[in-house]
Amino acid sequence: MIEVPATAVTDPSWLSAQLSLSSRRYPLGDQATLGVLWWYSASTVLLGPFVDGKDPSLEAITLLLETDGRVLDARSRAFTGSPASSVREMLIAAISSVAKVSGARSRQLWAITTDSLANRLLWAGRTSSAVEVAAEIGPELPQPRYVEVNGRQFVRRVSCCLIYQGTTTTKCTSCPRQTPGARLERLKAII
Repeated sequence: MIEVPATAVTDPSWLSAQLSLSSRRYPLGDQATLGVLWWYSASTVLLGPFVDGKDPSLEAITLLLETDGRVLDARSRAFTGSPASSVREMLIAAISSVAKVSGARSRQLWAITTDSLANRLLWAGRTSSAVEVAAEIGPELPQPRYVEVNGRQFVRRVSCCLIYQGTTTTKCTSCPRQTPGARLERLKAII
C-alpha cells in the first residue's frame, strides 16, 4: 500500500494520474464518468475519519492507496474542534478539485458525498443522526435517506456512481436510475 497525504486530492497532476489509473478499471468511462467513479469510492474513505470522530481536514488525513490507485483507507489524528465545519471545508476543496480535473458536475459529486456519508453512518449504526449531520455540514449536501427492506436498512441513494457507463456491468442494486419497484426487488434478492 501507498500512503499519500489527503491534500494530494487538490493537486491537479496527482488527481489526473488517479483518474488515469481508474480508466484501467473503467475503460468505457469518459473523464467526467471517471471523476464520479473515483469520487464515489474516495469520498466514502475520506468521510471515515469524520464519522469516527477524527480530524476530517485534508491536512490531517493520510490516504492508503493500492498500487492501482484504489483508495482503501484513511487515517487521521484525534480531533477536538468543530467537525462539521472542518469536514465542510475538506469537501468543498476536494469536490471543487475533482470537478475541475474531471469535468464532473459539483452537484453530482455532492450527491455522491451524501450517499457516502449515509453509508458510513449506516456502518457505524448512526443512521438516526444522518439528517442532522448532513444539515450541519451544509446546504450543498442533499439529505441522506434510508429504506428498510425485510427488516434490514439500506441507503436509499440520491446519486448514481455511473459504473454502468465505465464498464459492461449493469446498474448497481440500489441505483436510483431504475424504477423504485425494480430497486426494491433487487434489494430483496440480496437479503
